[in-house]
Amino acid sequence: MVQYEHRAGRGERLYRRPLNRVRENRSYFVRMFTGIVRERGRVVAFDGSRLVVAAATDAGIGDSVAVSGVCLTVVGHEDGTLAFDVGEETLSRSTLGRLAAGAEVNLEPALRAGEPLGGHIVQGHVDGVGSLRGADGALTWFDAPPEILRYCVEKGSVAVDGTSLTVAALDDAGFGVSLVPHTLAETTLGTLDPGDAINLEVDVIAKYVERLTMPQ
Repeated sequence: MVQYEHRAGRGERLYRRPLNRVRENRSYFVRMFTGIVRERGRVVAFDGSRLVVAAATDAGIGDSVAVSGVCLTVVGHEDGTLAFDVGEETLSRSTLGRLAAGAEVNLEPALRAGEPLGGHIVQGHVDGVGSLRGADGALTWFDAPPEILRYCVEKGSVAVDGTSLTVAALDDAGFGVSLVPHTLAETTLGTLDPGDAINLEVDVIAKYVERLTMPQ
């Protein structure tokens, strides 16, 4: 049973705060992200199964962290590094298998109850791999496989290497987004060259809508 305490805040407003902080039981939460990258980590080592990343992200063993859009579980942390085990399924569906020491990755710890959903619902379940096409005027274009592009709509959301982006335009081969200076500076998207591979995750709501509207 959760107990509460009352505190007087500014203007004598009262609020309730749990005495037994649920953060301590991290496994309670559904693993979910919001596509707001918190840090750019640097790969220290990767042998094809164990990934070690230098990071300041606050995460303990058993916690979930999105690594360039891929939900991974922390299996070790020491000396400013986080370690993750990467399975064959993950390697086959994402770009993580191409990582080498020195490479940068986007990091986002799992969202906790009460924290703002700054981007959109991101599961960390990569749907496929696309690539950077390049810039055309104010838009940056990414190419995507048809099975991913079908879920993209203008003004809708898509996660690119774990970064929540808004689709500004579409064509037969991909989608265009507007990358603001902050996003370019705080994520790895600003370091990409044309042809570089990226992890893609579509909005899961689109999948549910498709499933629910399918003929029975």
